[in-house]
Amino acid sequence: MTLSSLIIFFKCTTLDVDVTDFSGVLIETRSHEFHMHTSNLNGLQFRKRAAAKHLIERYYHQLTEGCGNDSCSNAWCSSSRGSHRLDNNAAAVKALELYKINAKLCDPHPSKKGTTMNHCVRDDFKDVNYLTEEKVYEILHICGEKEDYSPLIRVIGRVFSSAEALVQSFRRSKPPTKEELKSLQSKDEDKDEDEEEAAACSAAAMEEDSPGSSSRLDGAASGDNDVGKLGPDEVSVDIDAVRRVYQRLLSNDKIEAAFLNALVYLSPNVECDLTYHNVYSRDPNYLNLFVVVMENSNLHSPDYLEIALPQFCRAMSKLPLPALAKLARLWSHYSAEQIHRIMETFQQLITYKVVSNEFNSRNLVNDDDAVVAATKCLKIVYYANVMGGEVDTEHNEEEDEEPIPESSELTLQELLGEERRNKKGPRVDPLETELTIRTSDSRRPLIPFEEFVNEPLNEVLEMDKDYTFFKVETENKFSFMTCPFILNAVTKNLGLYYDNRIRMYSERRITVLYSLVQGQQLNPYLRLKVRRDHIIDDALVRLEMIAMENPADLKKQLYVEFEGEQGVDEGGVSKEFFQLVVEEIFNPDIGMFAYDERTKMFWFNPSSFENEGQFTLIGIVLGLAIYNNCILDVHFPMVVYRKLMGKKGTFRDLADSNPVLFQSLKELLEYEGSVEEDMMITFQISQTDLFGNPLMYDLRENGDQIPVTNENRKEFVAQYAEYMLNKSVEKQFKAFRRGFHMVTNESPLKYLFRPEEIELLICGSRNLDFQALEETTEYDGGYSRDSRIIKEFWETLHSFAEEQKRLFLQFTTGTDRAPVGGLGKLKMIIAKNGPDTDRLPTSHTCFNVLLLPEYDTKEKLRERLLKAILYAKGFGML
Repeated sequence: MTLSSLIIFFKCTTLDVDVTDFSGVLIETRSHEFHMHTSNLNGLQFRKRAAAKHLIERYYHQLTEGCGNDSCSNAWCSSSRGSHRLDNNAAAVKALELYKINAKLCDPHPSKKGTTMNHCVRDDFKDVNYLTEEKVYEILHICGEKEDYSPLIRVIGRVFSSAEALVQSFRRSKPPTKEELKSLQSKDEDKDEDEEEAAACSAAAMEEDSPGSSSRLDGAASGDNDVGKLGPDEVSVDIDAVRRVYQRLLSNDKIEAAFLNALVYLSPNVECDLTYHNVYSRDPNYLNLFVVVMENSNLHSPDYLEIALPQFCRAMSKLPLPALAKLARLWSHYSAEQIHRIMETFQQLITYKVVSNEFNSRNLVNDDDAVVAATKCLKIVYYANVMGGEVDTEHNEEEDEEPIPESSELTLQELLGEERRNKKGPRVDPLETELTIRTSDSRRPLIPFEEFVNEPLNEVLEMDKDYTFFKVETENKFSFMTCPFILNAVTKNLGLYYDNRIRMYSERRITVLYSLVQGQQLNPYLRLKVRRDHIIDDALVRLEMIAMENPADLKKQLYVEFEGEQGVDEGGVSKEFFQLVVEEIFNPDIGMFAYDERTKMFWFNPSSFENEGQFTLIGIVLGLAIYNNCILDVHFPMVVYRKLMGKKGTFRDLADSNPVLFQSLKELLEYEGSVEEDMMITFQISQTDLFGNPLMYDLRENGDQIPVTNENRKEFVAQYAEYMLNKSVEKQFKAFRRGFHMVTNESPLKYLFRPEEIELLICGSRNLDFQALEETTEYDGGYSRDSRIIKEFWETLHSFAEEQKRLFLQFTTGTDRAPVGGLGKLKMIIAKNGPDTDRLPTSHTCFNVLLLPEYDTKEKLRERLLKAILYAKGFGML
């Protein structure tokens, strides 16, 4: 029986005793009731436990060392001639059995001096109630001389299995100085040297490795970051001392087992303390034990994944919100390597639990306590990763002055019990609020956000069920949508799809009920009837009327009808509608947006003649595209999506929106000569309007009289970027954002997605993997993957040029972009459309269906297919 299985066995017994395995691991045999009511034990129970412990110790030593009497006749004594030598694990099990049957105990023989000395060594450290770095090294030194590490193992078992002892251990001798705090943000340059010292077990090495050595947290990448700043009293544990101790001890397998088994006992008691006794509010230093345990670099090893780590995660997830925030602030000062190690620890547990269980719609991963607890713990690391990187908490867009009007049907909804959820806007994570930081504040995290995505979890997650838990918000059911960092864009997009569809059905139902009450026939859809030649006029006028009269109608399902065409909108007509609207809106001749030939990007035209209402309508169109799951061919720089998420543009955003200007300003900042004398520029800048006329703007009052110098050039650059990205287009962008929020204000969009994911959501993926499309395509009407025509079709398609492939995608699906997740997520169907004929292939863009006749030759197939995709326009009834 291994030590781990022995622990499980002991925990399942009804005995109320402590057993110490003198290979040195503290093993607890308390009942479940004892775990839940530790604080109620009286002195008598403790004395009984102590007596039982003492007896089991004696049985253990009798089995392993004997009594010292060569003529001993006790069959259960190793000194007797007929006894068999037992290993430590077997001796521990046997000692418990002998205790249960009250077996015979030998008296120690006087000649057994070595045993007496050994017992003295074992008993020397019973008064050690907490550990310091010096005490660990002292015990390690003594054990090294005796070549017996059981006393140290026993001390570790006792201290690391006791919350009270662990909280008191490895305390700082005094508050950190300013120099020590500064060192928290520096890299540990002596890391290799420290590792060599930690590997040494000699007394000389122990003396050299004093607490006064370099004290760092392998500091964060950005020393200028004040978010979550670690104050002198923020944490009382000496983290560097803990790390040095772990480095020294974890190389010994028996000692490592002591940490493992102590954690198994510690965790349920800690969970009980946090759940029922509100221990953190009484002693904030209780957080120390989580800091100490998480420094164990072996937590992600297989030995911990089965029992110890899941239990510890459950305990950590019970921490109150202030404690979680405090832990995140502390970890934010760790290096990227340290953050990655902690992140990987929780990710390993999640992956292990996912792959070792069969989760499905009946056995939900949401019900697995270990996965849920590890995800909650991972959230702490996620925010630490945000705060520890480069953040911008200052440049925030102002909220809209006028609130978005509520639906005129609100009173009726309340009467029908259909009051809107989240009227005050999308939900905000409580930890995010406590830390006063948002994911959108991050400019560069310590480690990439993609590292936090767990793909095995995404594969087994039943998103329809998870979304239900997300909306209901009960304590009994956990939703992974509350931790969106662990979900990939495909999974989050599915959650958004459910949210949009349910909102559409809700609006439809409310409309029907409203009709019954008012006696009026209302349209349950957002119906747009447009002419192809006047699509902008027709669409924008209709949308403007809806936005003014009843904005709630924008949340109905979109239904588009082209005048004079027979197409029924099941999704495909809407796709083409959005494509045509975007082409018209972004036409440079209209002048609403300026096009940059170098970046191939559009930007708001600051001197546009269009009124704010036109930009509001553009925002509505973008919001409707997301709401109706349509991909748009728009080319905005990333700063637009950051601004939609509430962040202003800054100098670094010029890198992709205006790279030439960015490079010029960067060279200005790096210039080593005299800026004032050599460049002769002032705080006045010029722009050109639509007609090429220069427009002057003062970045500061009387800017033409203020020279840019080496001292004020940073201010000049910041003001220049502020004008270009914010002030010059303030009216246009505010109107645009207002229209966008008219559709998405009640959506979990901002809660789930980062700016770069919003771009992917609107624009789709630009990388087209037709090999992935071939693997996921289905066949109907008599075709199969092995059909001759199908093989020739894919050979032909793969031989197309890139532009021809995009046209094929446009012809078949209504857009030339891949959906979120790539073409592998696009379910295309190729159906047989009769024998060989001169007819062209046709498609149902609503359902991504290609109707392909069985042409006789590959050449004819190519010629017919090219003609179809090059001249396709409009909808008809087949």
